[in-house]
Amino acid sequence: MYLSKSKYCLGVQCDKILWLDKHSPEERIETSNQAVLDNGTEVGECAKNLFGFHIDVNFSENLSSMIDDTEKLLKLEKVVITEASFVYENNFCSVDILKKDGNSYEIYEVKSSTSVHDIYLDDISYQTYVLLGLGYNVKKCSIVHINSNYVRKGNLDLNELFKIEDVTDIVFSKQDEVENKIKEINKYMADEREKDEPLGIHCFEPYECPYFNYCTGHLPKENIFKVKRMRNKDKFKYYDKGIITYEDLLKEDIDDKLKLQIDYELNNREPLIHKDKINDFLSTLSYPLYFLDFETYQETIPKYDGIRPYQQIPFQYSLHYYEKDNGPLYHKEFLSEPDIDPRRSLAEKLVEDIPMNVCTLAYNMSFEKTVIKNLAYLFPDLKEHLLNIHDNIKDLMIVFKNMDYYDKNMHGSFSIKYVLPALFPDEEELNYQNLEGVHNGSEAMNSFANMGNLSLDEQNVLRNNLLEYCKLDTYAMVKIYDRLKEVTKLKNKVKVLEKN
Repeated sequence: MYLSKSKYCLGVQCDKILWLDKHSPEERIETSNQAVLDNGTEVGECAKNLFGFHIDVNFSENLSSMIDDTEKLLKLEKVVITEASFVYENNFCSVDILKKDGNSYEIYEVKSSTSVHDIYLDDISYQTYVLLGLGYNVKKCSIVHINSNYVRKGNLDLNELFKIEDVTDIVFSKQDEVENKIKEINKYMADEREKDEPLGIHCFEPYECPYFNYCTGHLPKENIFKVKRMRNKDKFKYYDKGIITYEDLLKEDIDDKLKLQIDYELNNREPLIHKDKINDFLSTLSYPLYFLDFETYQETIPKYDGIRPYQQIPFQYSLHYYEKDNGPLYHKEFLSEPDIDPRRSLAEKLVEDIPMNVCTLAYNMSFEKTVIKNLAYLFPDLKEHLLNIHDNIKDLMIVFKNMDYYDKNMHGSFSIKYVLPALFPDEEELNYQNLEGVHNGSEAMNSFANMGNLSLDEQNVLRNNLLEYCKLDTYAMVKIYDRLKEVTKLKNKVKVLEKN
């Protein structure tokens, strides 16, 4: 079996990944996101047009046919080939874009990120090693990546959308390193014995290892890697010093909130509720009281004017609200049609649904406020109303972020996906896993982005699934708010502002 450039890069991160893929694939927990892979494919297809006319080597399970097709094309004096394929001493690679001009060759590796990462240099260095080994005169090596500052205006401008960074000197300086790494990988793969590789930051960088649970299976259930509020590199600093268990951590000089999390889980403590602090927060709210949640998606290659790569584009919101204390709960919602710019219609509906000068709750309000602020400056005629909504948003998350209400089942997280089941462990209507089709924000984003490719019947099913998901997000906020009132006995003390 050939060593491909993707396998080589896995070996650079940790060659045990390749060994386990061969000997214990059943232990693998997939960490890659199909939507991310699809995005990379889309970017790659778009970048093929950077140099004008090109000839594509069609993918085949029979790699030899791709290699043969490449050899035929290389007989041309000048040519741009995409997916040109080569093998040298059992090392295989397909070059995203290969420019041939006479006897000189240029390699272009396309990435969907907005900057150059070290692993990309390993990737293109491996490709260069293969071509140099075959005797090709490689003159230039470049990484092609997304320009995050590009804003679409009219037709897509590929020369502005992409940045091309010359990394030739770095690539040639890494050739001995590539050769040595290939030898190391091949030696390990030929060994039937599993090595006891040490854990380290490479378990998460540049990518999360699919075998991390396997490699940490010998550790106690409550260990340093289960701690939420700690950077991975800090976890490994403790791990390398032998500080692994929760008991070990409690003896260290760590953050008070982190110590609280560990103490509560280790000793199975009852919930912590600071009633006075929760009261202080609730006293800042007023009726009518709105609960808002947006869903957004991103486009690496912007389809609409005024959008940057990876900009959050709102396509949906859910809105629950109380007109008065102890009054009935109302609900409104918006979901855009697919394959159109959703921003204007969403903004118009939002200012229709949320009056000016009312209090709005969000969970992690920085996200909602950013979305609204972007809409305000995009649509000057709606700016005053949108900024009024923006300025009157409060953050429900702050109670849990400050640990004014803490339950051991939150496991140190203040995400609503942890807070909700901790507060309502037995309420099935609040269980996201009981929803159909869409269970989290990533699924919502990816589903909407793909909606236009579905049949009308499939779109109708997906629309309902998206609406139910987003509706649960704001209903969850309502339930959390009601619980806060309940535990503080503040039901009759929230300030009431009558609507004009």
